[in-house]
Amino acid sequence: MPFAAIGYTLGAVQPESHPDVFLLIKVILCMVFARTSAMAFNRWTDRKIDAKNLRTKQREIPAGTISPSAALSLVIISSGLFILTTWFINPICFFLSPVALLVVLGYSYTKRFTWLCHLVLGLGLSLAPIGAYLAVTGRFDILPLLFSFTVITWVSGFDIIYALQDDEFDKSEQLYSIPSFFGRKNALVFSGILHFISIFCVLLAGKTGSFGMIYWIGAAFFAGLVIYQHTLIRPDDLSKVNIAFFTTNGIASIVFAGFVVAASVWH
Repeated sequence: MPFAAIGYTLGAVQPESHPDVFLLIKVILCMVFARTSAMAFNRWTDRKIDAKNLRTKQREIPAGTISPSAALSLVIISSGLFILTTWFINPICFFLSPVALLVVLGYSYTKRFTWLCHLVLGLGLSLAPIGAYLAVTGRFDILPLLFSFTVITWVSGFDIIYALQDDEFDKSEQLYSIPSFFGRKNALVFSGILHFISIFCVLLAGKTGSFGMIYWIGAAFFAGLVIYQHTLIRPDDLSKVNIAFFTTNGIASIVFAGFVVAASVWH
């Protein structure tokens, strides 16, 4: 959602565009419906795997709180509402909506056959800034694409860190992830490289957009937190994975988006 806000704002400040509250609501609804579909489908697809994993066996479906059929119904309803909402935005968003769903839903199957699953998750979330920009302008542009590349590498990097918790389980179940395939040390190297690229994309976006000092303050904050999370994790100590995964990245995205939105409006 924070990067969708960036994409919407970048589109709204274009000379031929203007802020539209109703369009913003539709963009928010698209984000909610797409995320709901993806999360519910992931839980439905992985229900048998989650039941075997000590870390995930208390999730709603394995625990019996939600039935598999109810979760699948939520996927179908949310996906339908997502496509319907794009119909009321513009033709390009509508025609691309099945592609977006294919990516965000298809991710759930990728760990069954490739350790590139982390990048597919990043790709799914990276649709937020360019999708919101398309909703406003109806066209692609380099700046929102740079923010999409930021999201791909940022999300992929921290998802690798999160997957460290399940490396032994993934091996036992013949599931693919970078930690289970390459080991924890190499996985942290992969994550670091991806996060370096993500920071580079942030810097390149700032240069391309000529935003000014407000942007660079937000960029420094984002880069600092992305780097900080790597100081919390060691191959032999995963006790702070949740702090790195949820807290650090959550704060980084929200604060960074706030600075980018402010810089875009000011600029």
